[in-house]
Amino acid sequence: MYYYDINGAALVSLVPLEGLGPETEPSGSWRLFAAVPGDPVLGRGSFKATHPGQLLAGHGLEALDASRLPDFDGGPTSVMLSNGTVVPLEVDENVRQAIADGRLTAINTARPGWEEILKWSTHSGKKRVNILAIGDVGSTLLTGLKLLGGDVISSIGICDLSDQITARWEFEMGQINLPWNYGMFPEVEVVSPENLFDCDMFVFVASKGIPPVGSQVKDVRMAQFEANAGIVRHYARLAREKKFQGLWCAVSDPVDPLAKTAYLESNRDENGAFDGKGLRPEQVQGFGLGVMNARAAYFAKRDEKLASFLTEGRSFGPHGTGLWIANSVERYDEEISQELTRLTVTANLKMREIGFKPYVAPALSSGALSLLLTLRGEWHCGSVFLDGVYMGVKNRYTPAGVETELLPRIPDELFGHIREAAEHLKTII
Repeated sequence: MYYYDINGAALVSLVPLEGLGPETEPSGSWRLFAAVPGDPVLGRGSFKATHPGQLLAGHGLEALDASRLPDFDGGPTSVMLSNGTVVPLEVDENVRQAIADGRLTAINTARPGWEEILKWSTHSGKKRVNILAIGDVGSTLLTGLKLLGGDVISSIGICDLSDQITARWEFEMGQINLPWNYGMFPEVEVVSPENLFDCDMFVFVASKGIPPVGSQVKDVRMAQFEANAGIVRHYARLAREKKFQGLWCAVSDPVDPLAKTAYLESNRDENGAFDGKGLRPEQVQGFGLGVMNARAAYFAKRDEKLASFLTEGRSFGPHGTGLWIANSVERYDEEISQELTRLTVTANLKMREIGFKPYVAPALSSGALSLLLTLRGEWHCGSVFLDGVYMGVKNRYTPAGVETELLPRIPDELFGHIREAAEHLKTII
């Protein structure tokens, strides 16, 4: 392998890299960066590598399945460079140890500005969270963060088109306290749109055009896309102007396409051309899968036939059409998974039949609870950039970058459904 020292950062590559100076010896520093090939727009920016094969195939859905990744232990591997030279590929013990230790960050060196990631450092301590729009979902999410986030949130900023709404919720939240322990919960304050990105986590809950209860709209989420995408574009450009370095969290529907909209729009210059100077793909995550996973658990608790999901199941894909619930990743059953998926996808319609908007469970399971797991660096359900779309998977944020769960083997039928979900998402944007 080839090692380079770039302003004190250790970078390793499977192939020699031009323009980075002379090669060096392996570094003894804690963090090791690995250069990986990838598309400059649709490839991941950076991620935590958990398998040597991800250094060659870390951008696609194969990154979720160890059995589908290149195997460096199965014999010689080689690649032909642009100049026609054939270079043998191997992963040395230093890199293998870095992967085992959880300290290898893969970087897509084809993406503009990739060198900035080498300077990246995480800061410990509590984080500032700002929320845009305090409607039904936003106010419920805010309440959850206020009551449960004291260990990881320093303060919460709220912003809305209505000054009356923000005044109300600042007043309400300020009166939630434990007796004689008045610093237990994070303080809530009103922030202006200009200061929305003075934070570590920005939560987008703004929405317009939600079909009313009783309407004949079958796909409520996609009916909101055009209107909500326009709002996202505005704030994505504002994040670009502010050089926002925190995490952009898309909670509004449709979550996954809006996450991609935020990423792409923040990276367009004044002429609409992609320049890579906005949000990195790993800075954006969609938060819609949490409630789908929780809904699957609701049904699994009430039917013994579906109960395997509670200990072995997983959820994949978007918050809506394309979602797939696997009853088990160890004993996958197509029929049971189909039933669980159907029940989960239509659960919001059931609530509308009862006569109410389905927003409480999403605001808490996909919103507050998933956001807090994210801040704590714990496993959660969310959409990360993978295969050119924001794909819902089990993931977590670590000091080495965003980590997606790597399963030993995903059954072919299940992997086919995951592939279908990704292809569906590609048709939206």
